[in-house]
Amino acid sequence: MFWTSYLLAVLALILAWPVPVLLSRAQWPARSPFTAMVLWQAIALAGGLSMIGAMLVYGLEPIGDNLIAGLKSLAGMVFNNEPTTALGFWHLFALSAAALLTAHLVFTLLLTYYKIERQRRRHRELLALLASPSDDGPGTVVINHDSPVAYCLPGGARSVTVLSDGLMAALEPAELRAVLIHENAHLSQRHDLLLWAFAAWRQALPWFPTTRLAQTAVNSLIEMLADDVALRTESKATLIKAIAIVASGTTTPALGAQALNTGGAVVEGTAVSATGGADSPRTTASRVSRLLSPKPPLTVGMRALVLAASALLLAVPTALLIVPGFFG
Repeated sequence: MFWTSYLLAVLALILAWPVPVLLSRAQWPARSPFTAMVLWQAIALAGGLSMIGAMLVYGLEPIGDNLIAGLKSLAGMVFNNEPTTALGFWHLFALSAAALLTAHLVFTLLLTYYKIERQRRRHRELLALLASPSDDGPGTVVINHDSPVAYCLPGGARSVTVLSDGLMAALEPAELRAVLIHENAHLSQRHDLLLWAFAAWRQALPWFPTTRLAQTAVNSLIEMLADDVALRTESKATLIKAIAIVASGTTTPALGAQALNTGGAVVEGTAVSATGGADSPRTTASRVSRLLSPKPPLTVGMRALVLAASALLLAVPTALLIVPGFFG
């Protein structure tokens, strides 16, 4: 238990700073956005598990040879009203910190979801009043706005893609198809769920620079994934022009959409991301640069290596926590 807690603490520190920083600066994620997305999720999950697990294991060290035995002993103390003299001050502090951090993460995740759903509901009410159905297919509506605006509002069967008059006037038919395919990719691949999780992580731990790096990187990767779907049927030149036209719009989204930037896939166009947050000029520039100067995708072997590393990141803290006597 002694070595387990320290190994988990070291892993938590590595995943909290150097690994995310290095990954955020790497060039290869643009060559395989899906693989990079899996790795970011593994880093977030393994980091949180290691952080909480280190405190939990350290706190239970005096009363158990492994996590399960320690939890049983602690439960006996709590339910049988037994004295906790076997636990020192720092052990009790670690257990309290682990419990508080877990509760904080879960509460923030649920609170972020509640805020997103409330904002989406208000936005749907505005669309019901101000938007009209589009001829471009079911689930697409048009708003009266001069600037080029395109965004998706997730909601299962109620999901909708919103276009502006200004966008439809500025785009050629092929470019409009590229925009619609891009937005529908956000909806079909449920990118809003990914951004919800990373937005909640940042809300819960705003003092961690890596939460900002992760959210920014994931938002960029999601845009690349949607671009790749559009490229299956439309040309690069068409998509690049569509991105440039959409990005040229005003930075003030229509219908009060700026209020929807709390982590849920909602707004894109006019420099606002479809996955819930400002689509920065840097993100747009990265997307266009990726299309103008394409690099070969990662080889099958490299993708397998990254995916194996992601699985290992999750397996190591899990094994340290649940395997009795893993490190004695």
